[in-house]
Amino acid sequence: MLQQQIPTQYHKIKDIFSNSEITKIKNQAFENFETIGFPNKKHEEWRFSNVQPIVNSEYTFSSESKKIENLNSIINRNLDSYKFVFINGIFNSTLSKIETNELDISTLSEAIKNNTYSEKIEQFLNKSQNNQEHFFSLNTSLFTDGAFVHVKKNSAISKPIEIINISNSENVAPITQPRNLIVIEDNAQVKIIEENKNIGSTSNLINSVSEVFLGQNSIVDYYKIQNDSLNTNLIDTTSITQKRDSVAKVHTFSFGGKFTRNNLNFYQKGENTNSILKGITLISNNQLVDHHTLVDHFVPNCESHELYKGIFDGNSQGVFNGKIIVDKEAQKTNAFQQNNNLLLSDDASINTKPQLEIFADDVKCSHGCTVGQLDEDAMFYLRSRGIPLKKAQSILTEAFCSDVLETVEIEEIKEIVSSEISRKLA
Repeated sequence: MLQQQIPTQYHKIKDIFSNSEITKIKNQAFENFETIGFPNKKHEEWRFSNVQPIVNSEYTFSSESKKIENLNSIINRNLDSYKFVFINGIFNSTLSKIETNELDISTLSEAIKNNTYSEKIEQFLNKSQNNQEHFFSLNTSLFTDGAFVHVKKNSAISKPIEIINISNSENVAPITQPRNLIVIEDNAQVKIIEENKNIGSTSNLINSVSEVFLGQNSIVDYYKIQNDSLNTNLIDTTSITQKRDSVAKVHTFSFGGKFTRNNLNFYQKGENTNSILKGITLISNNQLVDHHTLVDHFVPNCESHELYKGIFDGNSQGVFNGKIIVDKEAQKTNAFQQNNNLLLSDDASINTKPQLEIFADDVKCSHGCTVGQLDEDAMFYLRSRGIPLKKAQSILTEAFCSDVLETVEIEEIKEIVSSEISRKLA
């Protein structure tokens, strides 16, 4: 079982980095994880997502992978980008493209070893506010590599940066702990695309953590594409800390995988910040997707806008728990949150819980959720004009997703997501 494997793996890799500060961070994270362990259904934040079957399995850590055929559909999209490719947690320099002079970009392991980056690493690594959480601590204890991106002041990066984690579970059940650190300095802009993919017939576990820090007047446009096989378990934690006048936009597209848990946390630490969270979930069969989001407004005059759409077919299960916290100092906050869901099957279900915790008295906040089926009048209108049932359902469902897709700024990503929605609805 994974619980018994963790101490052995930790002691095996705890001294992998000679940096004493990193060793200290790993030691503290391991001690914390040993204290709190894995969550169970008695934990309020996990009561609809049972991880026990996942963590009661046995996995292979950091295994070298044989050459994987037919990667073109994942690696070589019609997109000009900088590209990180990791296979079973190991960086693949042949498939990656990270040579550039317009920003500091390297694997996290190399950045830790490189004295040039040591100040940034020690300033930001594991400094997110939620770094004591279960799987966050596990990742900190066991990570060996990931992506390091440092966007310098007053720069707009010309191409998106792709971070692609591939699990090859053909002969083993791999577990990987990708750790990404993204630091965006003042007046800088960058686009990030993150994707996890499992190739093989055995189950796997990806426990990914990304820490993003935005300087003043900076912008990040972040896309997560989750479209994996039915033997994949993904726990994805992303923490974004914002300084004043910054804008952080995250689109999450969850189409595949057996078990997907997204922990997305925003911490607004400067005035006039804006946090935008949008997502589309489209699943069927026995799939589960759980979105847990947090926007914590610490200071006045900030905004957040959250819109998640879910489409559930078969006996799939969705979970949405969105929390907005407005601290007592955060006057003039404008926060919006909405979760809308379609159930295409009598066996599909969604547990949705939008939350507001407001401690200030001069704010504009709203939240809501809907759960329903396709509009019968609209369906009748389309059918009466000779449109077949499946096509009519597809038209209405794609229209349901349109207000999320319209804010996607990378045209290639919009095309990929739109075609996948059409394919699954067909």
